[in-house]
Amino acid sequence: MKLSPYLSFNGCCETAFKFYEQCLGGKIESMMPYKGSPMEAEVSAEWGNKVMHGEFKLGEFVLMGSDCMPGKYEAAKGTSLMIGIEDPVEAERAFNALAENGKVVMPIQETFWAEKFGVLEDQFGIPWMINCDKPM
Repeated sequence: MKLSPYLSFNGCCETAFKFYEQCLGGKIESMMPYKGSPMEAEVSAEWGNKVMHGEFKLGEFVLMGSDCMPGKYEAAKGTSLMIGIEDPVEAERAFNALAENGKVVMPIQETFWAEKFGVLEDQFGIPWMINCDKPM
């Protein structure tokens, strides 16, 4: 069994996934547009190149997402994507990269459980937590 988060975007899924590829080093596995799909008739021609379904792979982790149908988008709330990174330097780098043009909720810093921990909302409205545990 696998658990994969599915993110909703307001027309910027492709840009977001390319940004995550740059920030985190993963790979976009697929990017299917509405155009040419059974959903094409349900969106305007301007929306045809938007992402009906996309997959981004980071190690064994798969993040999925799409551009919501026009008028159906709702901002993420009540959840965050959590990334555990073993190297504190890499944790800080990833945090700063994801925070570009976004909003830092809690600056990356040492906590009682972590060498580095920070919370942010990226420029696409997606909430993230970056954690680097202290050695046992």
